[in-house]
Amino acid sequence: MNYKIFFIFFLICLNSCIENPIKTTSKIDLKKEYFSNIGFTLIYSEDLILKKLVNKKINERDLLIFQKNLKKNTNVKITNLINNRSILAKVGPSAEYPNFYNSVISKRISIELDLSMDDPYVEIKELVNNSSFIAKTSMTFDEEKNVASKAPVDEIKISNMSTEAKIITKKTKKNFNYIIKIADLYFRDSADALANRIKKETIIKKVFVNNLSKSQYRVFLGPYDNINLLQKAFNDIKILEFENIEIIYND
Repeated sequence: MNYKIFFIFFLICLNSCIENPIKTTSKIDLKKEYFSNIGFTLIYSEDLILKKLVNKKINERDLLIFQKNLKKNTNVKITNLINNRSILAKVGPSAEYPNFYNSVISKRISIELDLSMDDPYVEIKELVNNSSFIAKTSMTFDEEKNVASKAPVDEIKISNMSTEAKIITKKTKKNFNYIIKIADLYFRDSADALANRIKKETIIKKVFVNNLSKSQYRVFLGPYDNINLLQKAFNDIKILEFENIEIIYND
């Protein structure tokens, strides 16, 4: 009799040991941070290959970009921040291009976004692969590639693929006025330490900290009123190998 009671008690304990870990692990919620970057894009042309600024080609009709932080075939949304026009594209193979630019885009994309050669200011945003936006546009992407192969670049038009992909035209002429955002930090001491490091380890001596809120401090360079000064400062800071420097319009 005692043996039976002991055996039942053993089974209850064993069952509890097995079930509890399963319940615990099932509650784990793994979240991924999706990449985004604001800055200047480089519009692809054959001259870039000849000048050895870019080491791979992009077909001018493709909805394709080069982006160093993202893997091949990643879906991205590209937005012209001057007029708010957006388009869906895919990341092509790994390629080399000047660090100042956050991407290289095809001629077709530049036309659809109505990008200015003098101010190609864009946001590159990685899209969630299982989003309804991707699901609705994946077939359209392939269909438009077939259309593109039969039509001149200047005649390609993209229909609205979803409410998120809706093109909004809002042209406003802005003066060239940008800052280089190094980082947004939670503590003032950390922001000051980063600013001092930049001054110590680079030739840049004008580094600023802006108090955005009680718990957010932005370390930045600028503002710059022409692209040559902006590009020089960007190149001067790259020796510190910060991962995701952004160029932001200075309102």
